[in-house]
Amino acid sequence: MIVDHIQNWRNYSLGGAWEKAFSFLETLSVDAEEKEYPIDGDAIFARVMSYPTKVETAEDAVLEAHRRYVDIQMALIGSERISVYPTHEMIEKGGYDAERDVEFFEYKEAAKLQLSMYPGTFACLLPQDAHMPQLFTEEAGKVVKKVVVKILLDRLDV
Repeated sequence: MIVDHIQNWRNYSLGGAWEKAFSFLETLSVDAEEKEYPIDGDAIFARVMSYPTKVETAEDAVLEAHRRYVDIQMALIGSERISVYPTHEMIEKGGYDAERDVEFFEYKEAAKLQLSMYPGTFACLLPQDAHMPQLFTEEAGKVVKKVVVKILLDRLDV
């Protein structure tokens, strides 16, 4: 996992795919349309979305990880909290869906690692980082607009 300010992305030498992802992020406006953006075929693409933030509860928790793709998540408007758990400590729930590249985990308790994401900061979440986004930072129900860039793990120099 990498958490930093967007102006520092060049401090991480992760190769051409990393550079393409951040070249896209640097040009993305807060007015960006909510949709999927191709960057480099299936290897790199982005999704802009918005939703109301929520309280972290066992009923609402969507705790996920990806095996093939790395997520770079960044708030454009508003803020959200992302709970992060080490996948090796988690109990899988429902099996890995290879087509969607997602596996879900059981939620037991709040994570010790909580990321508060505001415009200008990013989190790069790797396969070992189970994550639960969509959580409130200030007040549940406030809308966050964000972008998630997905990069095939084998395209990064990690």
